[in-house]
Amino acid sequence: MLYALWSSRGHLSFLDILMALTSYAVVLLVMLPVHEWAHAFAAHKLGDNTAKWNGRLTLNPLKHLDVFGAIMILTVGIGYAKPVPVNPYNFRKPKRDMALTALAGPVSNLLMAALSVAVFRVVVLLTGSVVTPAGIYLGNSLAQAAYMMFINVFAGVNIGLAVFNLLPIPPLDGSRILGLVLPDRILYQMERYSQYITIGIFALLLIGALDVPLYYLRHWMGGLLCLLFGMPNLF
Repeated sequence: MLYALWSSRGHLSFLDILMALTSYAVVLLVMLPVHEWAHAFAAHKLGDNTAKWNGRLTLNPLKHLDVFGAIMILTVGIGYAKPVPVNPYNFRKPKRDMALTALAGPVSNLLMAALSVAVFRVVVLLTGSVVTPAGIYLGNSLAQAAYMMFINVFAGVNIGLAVFNLLPIPPLDGSRILGLVLPDRILYQMERYSQYITIGIFALLLIGALDVPLYYLRHWMGGLLCLLFGMPNLF
């Protein structure tokens, strides 16, 4: 993300750069904390107060941010925060409630992405801009800044975080959701080797091996959100 901004610096206005940097700050200070808070809130509502007792039922970014995960957000566009502690033994139905708790994080990202697309749609209408399958005509600098902020960063990163976390690979949220239908012995093996799988996932991210599948997943999910607000796919 920051590399793309630096390489395009000659083509960007001061307002573009300011809006982009503000957007990256919002990614770290809002998007990741909301994702983790959603996990903590869901667990709390389902009967597990472990996250609450550990001070994670909060939107305070200092309670959630992980340094390496934040660096990855700024460099490759996908990263993570500190995992929210959850004790499934406190749930009434451990498998179901663990899956719901895991699902809450990606759902929060998709809701924030939908809100971003909705705000951009309002800006398009107010500025008289045109967004059609044949192209995008942004009538003034406000529309251009809104496009960069709400679509390229707010919606784009949220969609990216959602689809990445929904991959059914431990320790991502998708593996917890998949655990709803997997036998306990397989879940145990997945947890046993999750540390090594995590290293493998981030190695693949750093060398770009997951870029193509993640791009198509983002494109598909983004297309659904744009369709919801009567716009062509901007992703």
